[in-house]
Amino acid sequence: MRTQVSVVKCDSYEPALVWQAVKKSLDALGGISVFIKPGSKVLVKPNLLMAKEPEFGITTHPEVVRAVVRLLKDINCRIFIGDGPSVWGGQAQNLDAVYEKTGIKRVCAEEGAELVKFDKRRWRGKFPLTSWLDDCDSLVSIPKFKTHELTLLTAGIKNLYGLVSDSFKTELHKKHFEPEDFSRVLVDIYEEVKPALTVIDGVMGMEGDGPATSGKLRELGLIIAGKDCVALDSIAALVMGIKPQDVLTNLEAARRGLGEMDLKNIQVIGESLDDIVEESFILPATSSKLKIPRPFINFVKQFIRFYPKINHAHCSRCAACIEVCPQKIISLKDERIVIDYSGCISCFCCQEACPSAAIKIKKSLLAKLLGL
Repeated sequence: MRTQVSVVKCDSYEPALVWQAVKKSLDALGGISVFIKPGSKVLVKPNLLMAKEPEFGITTHPEVVRAVVRLLKDINCRIFIGDGPSVWGGQAQNLDAVYEKTGIKRVCAEEGAELVKFDKRRWRGKFPLTSWLDDCDSLVSIPKFKTHELTLLTAGIKNLYGLVSDSFKTELHKKHFEPEDFSRVLVDIYEEVKPALTVIDGVMGMEGDGPATSGKLRELGLIIAGKDCVALDSIAALVMGIKPQDVLTNLEAARRGLGEMDLKNIQVIGESLDDIVEESFILPATSSKLKIPRPFINFVKQFIRFYPKINHAHCSRCAACIEVCPQKIISLKDERIVIDYSGCISCFCCQEACPSAAIKIKKSLLAKLLGL
């Protein structure tokens, strides 16, 4: 039997429309009870990257979360909602701001779900993951459909990175800063913690230099749902206008047999791919490496580099980049944010954490000469 992925149109975040689209997407797969045992305890994990309102398109929209919660309530589940976003130093007040501004706190209050913090963790495999995974029977992941400077696409597999404890995220970025290596880490996490169900918020997506303030909003009008995150991310890649194997997490997960990347083995239910694949996404600046043949890039990759660059006219000197940098090579000097490029590993954590879209991409000379 082929892996099933449900794709349903949803033109806006009007609550009734979102509810209908999410319910339709799961009904097409047999209903939510196919994935979640009635009466069980469920951890719901949206993508809550930073303290930005839903209209910025950076975080999972609260109405998509509400629709999933209501379906879980229909089968008498006890629901816990949480995430481990990029909060500076793990300070509790910053996490509270994330929950407040993203609208998730309000949804929890209105729907009777319990809002939780990932302040306790347990080693599972190679990683310290939130202990809420132990406390709950199932995990439901609700990612936001966006581009990503390091992984090209952030959706089903990448969303699980928020289950890792804050301090260890920094260490992982520090040790695994090459895209191939970091993608293997993400697949390690997916292998350890497979969601029972994933519902991708693609009503409003993001293209360009995502996944945060430097990206551009992209109207997609889609809800994508299923169990196999490799299949989900493969369909998302097609929507972006790229090949599923261009997404390194897909390639690695399929190699391990953790999911289906071959389109012949994926059944899309609902919308036709011909109807939803339109103009290709604007990809992150770093994605230009995809244009270079692999043997050649292995030879010259040390000379093809992309770095974060501060746009001082937009910089608010909030110090988010200083706090989040795993190498600790960003500082404030003479009222200006300065990057010591000799220690930069191009993980782009600074760009991801910047609330002002003040960090852009700087290319090495060879990258410019090659037209990347």
